[in-house]
Amino acid sequence: MAKPIVNQELCIGCGTCESLCSTIFKVENGKSQVIAEECGSCNCQEIVDSCPVNAISLSE
Repeated sequence: MAKPIVNQELCIGCGTCESLCSTIFKVENGKSQVIAEECGSCNCQEIVDSCPVNAISLSE
């Protein structure tokens, strides 16, 4: 399964990813952090596509 990665230099801390899946993402200190590798209930590709600055990617 692909693992989410947040590019800290691109992240603006908008919280979209956390609102879509708070099991995997948490905004701390103005940047999104990956707090779990998978949750099994969200569509990770939807979260990648929803990031307004393309700061999230999936790694195999």
